[in-house]
Amino acid sequence: MSLLILFFSCKKSDAVLFDSTHISSLEEYQKEEYLDSIVDLLKYKKNDSITRDLYLKAASEYYVINNLKKSLASSQKALDLSKRVNDTVRMAKAFYYAGDCYENSKKDSAYFFYLKAEKIYHKIHDYNNVGKMLFNKAYVLFYDGNYVECEIEVSKALQYLKKSSNHELIYSCNTLMGNCLEKLVDYNEALRYHNLALAELKKMKIDDEINSYNVSSIINICNLYDLKGEYSKSIEQLQKLLSKDLKKKWPRLYANVLSNLAYSKTKNGDYKNVEAMFSESLRIVDSIGVESDILYKKIYIGEYFLTQKDTAKSISNIKEANDLAIKLNSSNEILTSSKLLSKIDKKNGLYYTNYYIKVSDSINRVQRKAHDKYARIEYETSRIEDENKVLTKKNLFILIISFVLILLFLTILIFRYSKYKNKELQFLIKQKKANEEIYRLLIEQNEKINIARENEKTRIARELHDGIMNKIYSIRMNLGFFNSKTDPEIVEKRKSYILELQNVENEIRMISHELNQNPFFEANDFNTLLMNLIHNQVDITKTQFKYVVDDSIDWTTVQNIYKINLYRIVQESILNVNKYANAKNCQIKIQKVKSNSLKLSITDDGEGFDIKTSKTGIGINNMKDRTISLKGKFKIKSKTGKGTKIDITFNLDTIVIEALE
Repeated sequence: MSLLILFFSCKKSDAVLFDSTHISSLEEYQKEEYLDSIVDLLKYKKNDSITRDLYLKAASEYYVINNLKKSLASSQKALDLSKRVNDTVRMAKAFYYAGDCYENSKKDSAYFFYLKAEKIYHKIHDYNNVGKMLFNKAYVLFYDGNYVECEIEVSKALQYLKKSSNHELIYSCNTLMGNCLEKLVDYNEALRYHNLALAELKKMKIDDEINSYNVSSIINICNLYDLKGEYSKSIEQLQKLLSKDLKKKWPRLYANVLSNLAYSKTKNGDYKNVEAMFSESLRIVDSIGVESDILYKKIYIGEYFLTQKDTAKSISNIKEANDLAIKLNSSNEILTSSKLLSKIDKKNGLYYTNYYIKVSDSINRVQRKAHDKYARIEYETSRIEDENKVLTKKNLFILIISFVLILLFLTILIFRYSKYKNKELQFLIKQKKANEEIYRLLIEQNEKINIARENEKTRIARELHDGIMNKIYSIRMNLGFFNSKTDPEIVEKRKSYILELQNVENEIRMISHELNQNPFFEANDFNTLLMNLIHNQVDITKTQFKYVVDDSIDWTTVQNIYKINLYRIVQESILNVNKYANAKNCQIKIQKVKSNSLKLSITDDGEGFDIKTSKTGIGINNMKDRTISLKGKFKIKSKTGKGTKIDITFNLDTIVIEALE
């Protein structure tokens, strides 16, 4: 009661009810009494911002003295008062404090309250605190074994904290991300995040060079070096940390550095002073009473004695670690110690193997349940919020919005349909023009073929009349003359004429064979059109044109719109070579690229030109325009005195809409 009297006498207004300087000077039990007196007084105060802030301050101080029950009660009272007046800032803070109270006891409850706080902070655009709540959620997930979800939440937090000046929080996020990635066996990325955390320390401008942040980060980095087998790097970094100042200011960190250094040296095969280092580190943490640190060191010492072939000491230390891990419910260390014992304790190896499997299965089940649990929390929170939003809206507003959306949708649909039909019509017109052009070219080609056939008929008739008929007539007359005579000399002459008849027979067979062969021009397709176009250059130019085509191309499957433009591009390129290139050779090559593309390459060894300084002519521009109209790719390479190469590629799956003249 004396504290309450002091409280009333010293404070003159609600604005100064909470005296931070005074409370810091009190013993722990006195602090609790002081806070109780404030909370009792606040019951009679009106619900204003000062009252709500005092409840939150009391909750914070209760948390500091580890009275989580009273801290939670004060947080909930602040939350109730804030909800009544829709004070979103203090509602978020109350949820945040409530989450802290459940962090070590009920992780799902902590996660729920952090999530509620996060959503409110997001609504009021307090992105710094959004990042903080995401970090808190990630922290809960990490220590519940949900490393994948933890990584996601920390990534979100870092996104929100990009422009934040809260370097301590950014440091914590990077550190947690590094630890999470270590658990996910992504050591290189984990190392990157721990180095980012170290870089953040420089921005924090901590005066003391020896600080817990720096030492903790280096310990984390060295753990990663050990996991990667880079023990020498770990040894180098840890040795720099060992100092009297560290031992004096941070004895627990000093012990951790010492044991980690001893462990790295053990793994590196350097056993000098290792046992003494382990003993000293164990003595320090034992005097402090930090059982979790004792657990890790017992495992390290057990592994050390195993390297020294002292199986008895190794088993003894690891058994102690195993018992302590079970006591602390430290699942990872239970697995580690059980696995080691299954290998080195020959007598009880089977027991520890079975126990390892049992614990591992149990952990997996728990983690699966935890994953589902947190997913349900997210879902249920979102569902409830959505339901509340729907209930607050008027039906008329919903109907109006729905009508506008439907009208907009119909407008877009009609516009897209009309645009599609217009493009379809353009395509049909263009396709028709291309078909007519191909048809005209084929008619011209057929006329040439018919002329060639008539010429071939005339040649064969001439051969039959002038050659074979004359020979047969001559042989018939001579055989008739010699037929009545039987002289040996006449018989021999008759044999020679019979042999001549055989020669005539062979000649007739050869002509017949030629008639049965398909003439070259009967391959009445697009490939023939291109061949004739190129071969016709023989008599009109000094340039030697060579046509190379991929035999696997099935021209019947290629749209006429591509054929006609290919034909015109080749025609234009031949004209350009003849007029300007002064080339000795020119190769025109068509090849199939992948399964749905054609590539046309036109290469000459002519004079060339400087692309950067020279203006391209109408011919090249026409070829380029035709290529672009077919959604193709046009490339030209040329240098003065080194010829020109044009590469054109068409994707035959593209439906071309724009019409070319």
